[in-house]
Order: sequence, then structure tokens, then C-alpha cells
Amino acid sequence: MTGATGFVGSAVARALAARGHRLRLLARAGSDRANLAGLAAEVVTGDLTDPASLVRAAAGCRFVLHVAADYRIWVPDPAAMLRANVDGTVALLRAAAGAERIVYCSSVAALGLTEDGSPADETTPVDPARIVGTYKRSKYLAEQAVRALAAQGTPAVIVNPAAPVGPRDRRPTPTGRMVLDAAAGRTPAYVDTGLNLVHVDDVALGHVLALERGVPGEAYILGGENLSLRAILALVAAAAGRAPPRVRLPIAPLWPMAWVAEAWARMSGREPRLTRDSLRMARKRMFFSSAKAIGALGYAPRPAAAAVADAVAWFRAAGMLHA
Repeated sequence: MTGATGFVGSAVARALAARGHRLRLLARAGSDRANLAGLAAEVVTGDLTDPASLVRAAAGCRFVLHVAADYRIWVPDPAAMLRANVDGTVALLRAAAGAERIVYCSSVAALGLTEDGSPADETTPVDPARIVGTYKRSKYLAEQAVRALAAQGTPAVIVNPAAPVGPRDRRPTPTGRMVLDAAAGRTPAYVDTGLNLVHVDDVALGHVLALERGVPGEAYILGGENLSLRAILALVAAAAGRAPPRVRLPIAPLWPMAWVAEAWARMSGREPRLTRDSLRMARKRMFFSSAKAIGALGYAPRPAAAAVADAVAWFRAAGMLHA
């Protein structure tokens, strides 16, 4: 399995261990392995950009799960993200050619959105020309590559997690940062957009169900609840004991702030809180349906309020939640 040192991957590794699987985990040299604490597993060193290390890691494994990805809304070097997320995915699937089953963790970012804001599903068309940002493009291209390999006989099942929150989001991810900032009182206003929010442990169990019951070549959305950003921030405020933000901002006046934030990020090397791509994404409600996974896999996500409460509790316990 790849990605076990990360947020979603650590949850998937624990879900696999709970099912009795013996684990071999790929980790980069020098990576932060705090999320592996207490997990009985063989850890091998490798990198998605080093195909030979992937061949060594996958050798003898009955199943392979590819959960690792570079997940950032803004990157100074888009080519590096494409190498990791696209070329690395293809290299891993080729390295895992002898596996009985492969589960590839894609993202709802690789899927299309409806024009009217109603929940999209696995069949909603994607217009490649309208994909926003390097991350979304990388996940779209990687999923298309996986689908092509599956059509040639690679036993790959695709899962498309929505926006996960919950324990062990150490970096944190962009969605986790949104929760953390709101819980710390750093979100005084909101824009009119929406997300599908899901507990990371439900996403993890969805990976296991895809391994056990998924059909190669098929994709399954692993989502939770479709909520407006205002509703999400209200859940975070309730979990953190704060008043929710009540000021709604139009998107247009935020563009200059995004330009400045990105310029500062290039100079400082720190990831910006606000980007032009995030504003482009905010123009549409990113709502999705998990009906296929619920019916075919037995997937059963919990309410978003529980996911938010667990995320806030973990950030507080980890010493990351400061006013």
C-alpha cells in the first residue's frame, strides 16, 4: 500500500489491519511516519517517481492499494505534481501487474459536475477544458490512465473520495485546514459554495469494501453529506464552541487577495490560504452522490457532524488548535 503515512492512507491502513490483512507499506525516505504509530506493518522505502522501488515493494503482494498523492490546491511546480500523481500511478499499476486486485484512490476532483448544482455521480461527463487547477487535472489524467489499463485487463477498482475530515490530518490537507482555521476563529466570513464532507474512517472502510466487493474497471464515489460552506462552518463552530461566521462575501472582490497570496507564497515558500483556483472552484457547488457505493459495496457513511466533531477533537488533542 502507498500513502499510509498520510491522512487518508493511515485510515485505510488501519481499516485493512482491522480486517486481518498483513501490510507492506511504501514510505519515502525521511517521511514523517507518525501516522504509522501502533500499526503492525512492514515498511519499505520507495517513491512514486522511482519505478524500480515500486517493483520491489509490490513483489509478492496479493493486493495493492494506491492511496498516495500530492494533494495541494496550489503548487509552485505543476510538473512535479503531475509526475507524482499521473506518472507515479501508471508506474505503480505496472509494478503491481501480478496482483489479484488493485484499488486506486482517485478523487471526486476527477469527476464532472452538474450545471444545476445537483449531486453528480460516476457517469457525469467531464469537460477536460474546464478542469480547474493542477491537482484536479492530475487526478483526472491519472484516473483516465487507470481506466485504460483496466480495459486492458489490469484488475483495478477506482474509488473517488469526496472531502474527508477526521483524525490524523497532520499537515493538514486543504479541507482539514478549512476546518482547523474555522475552529480557531480564523474564518470571519464565507462564500456561497458547497462541498461533500465525509469522515476519513468511512472513506477508509470504503477502500476495503472496494477491495472485497468492487468490480475491476468500475468507479465508486465515497462521499458523505452535501452541505453549503455556511452549514459546514456552522458544524465546525458548534464542535469548537464558537459562533459561526455570518458574513457572506462575493467572490469577485477576493481576486486581488488571491493574487497577492500566491505572489507571497512564491517568495516565502509557504502554501497560500487563498488561491485563484480555489475561487474558481467556489463558483460551483461540488455535490456528489454515493448511491452506487452504498448499493454495490454496502458503504454506509455517518453524518457530517460526527466527522467534523472528530476532526476538531483530534486537532485539539494534537495541539494544533490555537485561537
